[in-house]
Amino acid sequence: MQVLARVPPHLTASTQLQDTGRMSEPTIIAILGAECTGKSSLAQDLGAALAASGHDVAVVPEYLRVFCDTHGRTPRVDEQRAIARAQTARILAAAARHALVLADTTALVTAVYSDLVFGDASLYDESVLAHLACRVNLLTATDIPWVADGIQRDGPHARERVDGRLRSVLLERGLPFSVLVGDQATRVHSALRAVLRCTGPAPTTPDEPRWRWVCGHCGDAACEAAAPEPPR
Repeated sequence: MQVLARVPPHLTASTQLQDTGRMSEPTIIAILGAECTGKSSLAQDLGAALAASGHDVAVVPEYLRVFCDTHGRTPRVDEQRAIARAQTARILAAAARHALVLADTTALVTAVYSDLVFGDASLYDESVLAHLACRVNLLTATDIPWVADGIQRDGPHARERVDGRLRSVLLERGLPFSVLVGDQATRVHSALRAVLRCTGPAPTTPDEPRWRWVCGHCGDAACEAAAPEPPR
């Protein structure tokens, strides 16, 4: 899969990861969130930063967009499971060829939409099982303006419901996640730090956790506004 090699101008040397070489096992980084929360742009910019610092990285786009573009419509309830499985298959295929994989959503997001839109909660167990392959979960917050984008967008009211349900599922299933808020530069900086925490050297002190779970107890967006450090 093609990796974007351009480094966005707002990324400085201090925000880029140092090359740690190819890892023994692929690392899958899940970028999760409701519609119009910057998932795709984050995947592109994060992938560019990682590639520029020497990492073997692939970005897996959202399969739902491919489906909608191909069929000219949103999926029916009976098509949701196949879409979720197609997303998982694409992620695993990329992981077989690359050390780092950025997944622009996973089957878990499909399961949440299937639940909220169709009242079908049958996809959760399978999607959570597939999601266990992800080592890093990045959740894009709803603190950016909603923008219409064809037939895939339901509106700002819908994304708040999806965001809330997605947080609940992550907490209920014990899947740790970091919440990304702020402008694009801040989000990319925070995402790089989260990835480095998981893929970099082991912590040097017991007080230095490998994973930072932002708002893991409450999942309240109001609690995470001050969490990310600004880019240097």
